[in-house]
Amino acid sequence: MSTMKEAAYEGEVTWLGLVPEGIANDRIHAEPRAALDFDMGGTRGEHHYGETRASCVRVTMLYARGTRIRNVRQVSILAQEDLDMIADKMGLDRFDPAWLGASIVLRGIPDLSHVPPSSRLQGASGLTLTVDMENLPCVLPGREIEREHPGFGKAFKPAAAGRRGVTAWVEHPGSLSRGDRMRLFVPTQQPWSP
Repeated sequence: MSTMKEAAYEGEVTWLGLVPEGIANDRIHAEPRAALDFDMGGTRGEHHYGETRASCVRVTMLYARGTRIRNVRQVSILAQEDLDMIADKMGLDRFDPAWLGASIVLRGIPDLSHVPPSSRLQGASGLTLTVDMENLPCVLPGREIEREHPGFGKAFKPAAAGRRGVTAWVEHPGSLSRGDRMRLFVPTQQPWSP
């Protein structure tokens, strides 16, 4: 019996980006790309590349900061529909995914930020990304926005609540180009109900 089922949704890749390796820790600005290659560590040359990473504030209840842990944050995936809603709430004409350090923007998967953890997104090349969890809004994108649109940075966190996308890690390597489609597979596990 399979533990996954194909959902009725697939997303079209509308944007790809790479946060350059060695960028300052207070920056997350991504550079647009027409295509990306992914191996088991993510995308080579990317700031979040690697099969492991140093633990951060997100898991301090489990590990001392800096402890080596599995890198389940190799890829940041957002919905084009959510970026459009964030822009509208902030009063901007458009929202540049580069400000979020986005890796992939997809159009066509509703409520992408809340797909169940362990869902898979699979491209035609065989690239398969496993969703870790919702990526909560943080202060870094506000700083990126403020650099380009003074006075708008503080509006980001409330506008992005529930719309920040998901983080994921590479389960199977492959390539991805703008215009490609990714199929969504979700776990068949029933929701936890203690």
